[in-house]
Parts: sequence; structure tokens; C-alpha cells
Amino acid sequence: MSISPPNIFNNLENYDQEILNYKEWFQFLINLQNVINESTMMFYKNREIKMAYFPITTGAISSPSGKGSDSIPVKVNLFDKQTYLTDSNQFLLEYCCRIIPKGCYYIMPSFRGEPCDERHLSQFYHSECEIPGNLDDIMNLVEEYIRYLSKQIYDKYKVELEKSLGDISHIENIINYKGKFKRITFNEAEKMLKNADNENINNYIKYENGYRILKDKGEKKLLELNNGIVWVTHYDILSSPFYQKTEGNCVLNADLLLGFGEVVGCGERHDNFTDLLNSLKIHEVDPKDYKWYLTMKEKHPLQTCGFGMGIERYFMWLLKCDDIRNMQIFLRMNGKTINP
Repeated sequence: MSISPPNIFNNLENYDQEILNYKEWFQFLINLQNVINESTMMFYKNREIKMAYFPITTGAISSPSGKGSDSIPVKVNLFDKQTYLTDSNQFLLEYCCRIIPKGCYYIMPSFRGEPCDERHLSQFYHSECEIPGNLDDIMNLVEEYIRYLSKQIYDKYKVELEKSLGDISHIENIINYKGKFKRITFNEAEKMLKNADNENINNYIKYENGYRILKDKGEKKLLELNNGIVWVTHYDILSSPFYQKTEGNCVLNADLLLGFGEVVGCGERHDNFTDLLNSLKIHEVDPKDYKWYLTMKEKHPLQTCGFGMGIERYFMWLLKCDDIRNMQIFLRMNGKTINP
């Protein structure tokens, strides 16, 4: 079987007919999804981390319209009540850590309000996990998880991957990576980009009022300078959501850049009421929308950390594909259903 991605986004009106012309591609995607589900369950089973079921609606979105939010929430009317489609179940995973000693995980859809493009989907599959611990603990878990998934897929579909992609050294490099993945702080990343070439640093980093944001082009350049994989840690406080724990003038977070850009985001959470409340105010987010979350931190303080991986983004890296829209079988484009 030779697999190649479709190129049919200029003919979306006939997508439901065209899909059968790319049967092998979509068949392979379903096979990969199956490996992800089976392997994820086995990975966490060995660590006594439990799967939890969550609703797809929430009143406490992880990216509210405050400083540091990096996505637009999707508001819906449900039984005459305004609520949101889930953009992440991180807060509920934190709650579950108070019940399950070693933490919980899930894989389910997340919803974002941004327009779809080569890097973003408005509905994507999210693999998230939360455990008791700190930033280093969750980064180590992510690296183990990425290696494990890649090894399972490699063992099962090496022949197909080689036939379709030719060079699959990027997968082999992950599986055989010695030690921890390279880790650099945002400050170090900025210096690296400034010294990279004669290009203006503003092409790589967006400078807002009091904080910095790494642009897509900056992520790609950092990957070029770090052999295709690197963690960027300790972002500016106002460039990250309110729930990330702070240390000095930065937050205890990390993004794993892989292939084309960010594939995993993770962080250490506030462990007490006072720090969380202060962070909500700094990010200009109304505390009343997070009353239960504040109460949990007050009555049941616990240091947790967690990550979220976009499965379609992982597939982009795996299959060397430059358009994330090829990673979905049933297209959901900016809230519109293109096929059944």
C-alpha cells in the first residue's frame, strides 16, 4: 500500500465524492487512530494513570477572552442556556487528580473558534493528561509518550511508511533519542533566533505590550537549528493562560516543537487559591466564572502538571504532511460540515 495525502481543498463541494478516490490515505489514517487509542491505553495502564470520561460542554473554558489566551472559545446555546464546547478538559483532569492518586487522561474532541488553515482545525482530537508533580515530571512523561507511540506505529507500519515517505529517519531518531529532548528557555530561543541569520527578529517573534509570542516562522527556524525537535520553556507571564504557575517574570510551561511547529503544550499549575486568584486578575479574567476551580485550590491544594497533544499535529509530523486538514476524514471547516 502506498499512501499519499489528498489535495482537494479547492474542490470542497465534491469532497464527499472525492474522498473515495483517496481510500488508501483515509484507511491508513483510521489505522493510525486505532494504534493511538490502543497504545495510549497501554502506556497509561503501566503507570496506573486512569482514563476518565468528560462532557463536551463546559462553563469554564481554558482560553477565556483574557490576556494569554491563544484560541477563541465556541459558544453554544444548550437548553436555552449559554455554554461552551470544550476547548480542553484540563480543569476536570486537575479535579480528577484529587480522586485518582497518579492522575488521569483522555482522548476526545476539542473545539476552537479560529478559521481552519494549514496548521489549525476548528475541531481536533486532543490527547490530554494531568498528574501530580511539576514541570519536569510532565515533560518527562510527554517524551516517554511520544517515543512509545512512535515505536508502536513504526513496528506495525514500517514497510508502509518507508514505501510512502522514503526516508523515515525522523521517526527512528525519536525512538532512539538518547537522554532528554533538548530544552531551551524562551530567552535562549530569542537569542538563538537573533543570531541565526540577518533576518529581522520581528519575523520570528511578535512583541506585544510587555510580552513576546513565538511566530510560526520562529518555530520553524528553531526546529531547523535544533535537528527537528526542541522544547521551548518559560514563556512570558502574559503570553500564557492564567492557570500556569509563575516563577519570577515567566510561567512554568513548555511547548514541544516537532516537525513543523508546536505539537504538545504542557505546564505546571497553580497549587493554591491566592496565586490562582492573583493570576486571574493579572490576566483580566473574571474570577466568578471560575468559582469552583478557585474553591478546589483553596480546599484541596495539590501540585499538578499536565499536557495536551493535538493528535492531528502529531500525524503531520509522522507523515511529513504540511496541511493539517489532510489529517481529518470527515471535514469540519470553521463550524461547517463538509460531508456526513
